[in-house]
Amino acid sequence: MQRITVQTTPIEGQKPGTSGLRKKTHVFMQPHFLENFIQSIWVGIGGVEGKTLVLGGDGRYFNDRAAQVILRMAAASGAKKMIVGQNALLSTPAASNLIRIRKTDGGIIMSASHNPGGPKEDFGVKFNTANGGPAPEELTNRIFEASKSVTAYDIVETQDIDLSQLGTTELAGMEVEIVDPVADYAALMQSLFDFGAIRDLLASGFRLRFDAMHAVTGPYAKAILEETLGAPEGSVVNAVPSPDFGGGHPDPNPIWAKELMDVVFGEGAPDFGAASDGDGDRNMIVGRNIYVTPSDSLAVLAANAHLAPGYSDGLKGVARSMPTSRALDRVAAAKGLDCFETPTGWKFFGNLLDAGRVSLCGEESAGTGSDHVREKDGLWAVLLWLNILAVKRQPVASIMTAHWEQYGRNYYSRHDYEGVDSDKANALVDALRGKLIHLPGQDFSGLTVESADEFAYDDPVDGSRSENQGIRIGFTGGARIVFRLSGTGTVGATLRVYLEDVETDPSKMHRDAQETLANVIAAADEIAGIEAYTGRTAPDVKT
Repeated sequence: MQRITVQTTPIEGQKPGTSGLRKKTHVFMQPHFLENFIQSIWVGIGGVEGKTLVLGGDGRYFNDRAAQVILRMAAASGAKKMIVGQNALLSTPAASNLIRIRKTDGGIIMSASHNPGGPKEDFGVKFNTANGGPAPEELTNRIFEASKSVTAYDIVETQDIDLSQLGTTELAGMEVEIVDPVADYAALMQSLFDFGAIRDLLASGFRLRFDAMHAVTGPYAKAILEETLGAPEGSVVNAVPSPDFGGGHPDPNPIWAKELMDVVFGEGAPDFGAASDGDGDRNMIVGRNIYVTPSDSLAVLAANAHLAPGYSDGLKGVARSMPTSRALDRVAAAKGLDCFETPTGWKFFGNLLDAGRVSLCGEESAGTGSDHVREKDGLWAVLLWLNILAVKRQPVASIMTAHWEQYGRNYYSRHDYEGVDSDKANALVDALRGKLIHLPGQDFSGLTVESADEFAYDDPVDGSRSENQGIRIGFTGGARIVFRLSGTGTVGATLRVYLEDVETDPSKMHRDAQETLANVIAAADEIAGIEAYTGRTAPDVKT
């Protein structure tokens, strides 16, 4: 066992996005690429000497190899201890919980979230701070600056550690504790929800189907839903994590989770369906013959959270990302709750959660969570839904109808144009910026523009300002369009177009969203020239 210093040179393109650094797997596997980025993290956090960190990932291809490299680099740089999920597995919310309950100095999560995995697909690494949440912009900027000047890194030359065996071992003076990735998270869930009521619901004949999409949530869902709550064996499907997610795309939406949609909309459908993503922080909720949009799910959870023991005293406040539908705002107004609008990226919720300003938050990309951790949490959302269903004893469709009748319905859809040429995508956004000042008062596809701006966020806790967070177009009557370039892809740019309109007439609550939003969709193309810039006549994904 030998500690060595390896000379290196900076590698371009190591700027972390909204959730760490994501690249094609083969890029991370290039000589020095992973090591350079990890060294940049060490520099960004002020060194790792004497610190304790959590390490785990979603099990995608290269997860196991990357874990060994990170452990050897941590040991060589003087880390005191690494707490590692068995087989280097930890869901993102479980990692956040472990950081918090062990009071560590942070953690490294190996994941590209909902992106596909495999030798030709995506890999990612992010650093979470001591509160359990993603690194704030100030820290990711420091990491990026470090990546531009890295010249060497330290690493221990030794055999791999056996990460399959629970317990404590030692690596070049650093303690390595290998832990059950599920146990602490399951205990947290049991403290928040009425497991007895959910168990009774499942025993009554209520049937559920949870699609883990061959990803990390599988072991968690099997342990909690089947083994603890008594759902019949086989209720959790695609439960074994796979390095390439079974050849699928672990993004819980109606397109990529079509297998689940077919079951829940088919003959003999279960009462409730759900899916989670690659690293376990996203969710999709489906009832028999009804899809619940993430924005609607967030609003329903906010309206009914008090039915679960962990939230029985009510919510402190709520927050949503700017592109998320304003359904949450309507619930907050009715309940007298503060409602914050933040940029996309879970890190922006962290300050609000830490300051006790909010206790539930979410974003339209299938992410919801609360102050129990500092990440979004897919299985948590499923359990809160089940707790609500256990109390109300109504079908999902009935709960949605009652919610819309009380609060109104925000018809909502997201259109994704994936892998767009980056220059063309940026040209579209730049052209939009130039139009903003002239748009109010103009008519497009029968809609009159009331407001047009580029969203900037002033953090009410630390006073920081984040600019250029998406372009908003508001129309008379409540319709809205948001344009944003996503930072989660690894090829080209993803143009996301968020479309929304509000309906308060109870007789008009059950229309098809795409048809209802037809004029908003047309206005989006008329304003932005989507087809002209991208060459696309239709989005790749509609959610």
